[in-house]
Amino acid sequence: MPDPATSVVLGWREWLALPDLGIRAIRAKVDTGARSSALHVDALETSFRGDIEWVRFHLGSDGVFDSTLDGEWAEAPVLDRRMVTDSGGHRTERIFILTTLHLAGEAWPIEINLSQRRNMLFPMLLGRTAMAGRFLVDPQRSFVLGEPDADQDRPPVA
Repeated sequence: MPDPATSVVLGWREWLALPDLGIRAIRAKVDTGARSSALHVDALETSFRGDIEWVRFHLGSDGVFDSTLDGEWAEAPVLDRRMVTDSGGHRTERIFILTTLHLAGEAWPIEINLSQRRNMLFPMLLGRTAMAGRFLVDPQRSFVLGEPDADQDRPPVA
């Protein structure tokens, strides 16, 4: 459990970066009620390279994030396939990948599932597993860490 006196406090929504996927800045809902993190993709396809399954996915082009990718496609090895229950109680199998998260001046690997979040306000959901032991969340605050800096590869440190 983080020490409240020394922990970074996040709001219920923040900007973060996923540099391995070419995403310099993306709006995320910080959701302590969600176990896993999710990233919106418009489309995905899987293939095998030797014995390893890979996923290629389209991140969309609706201006909800700042990406360095041409054509806004990314790819990663498939970490796992798991059943996930969404906020409406529907269970679906989702593909999980492992990628690097940059937030509050820190970087660490997190698991993210790829899903359709087209009708959601945020293209990324940051779940409690990715934040465990690192941050406190104040649900009354928003964008505590500030807006992303266009000259940097990750959101600014507060």
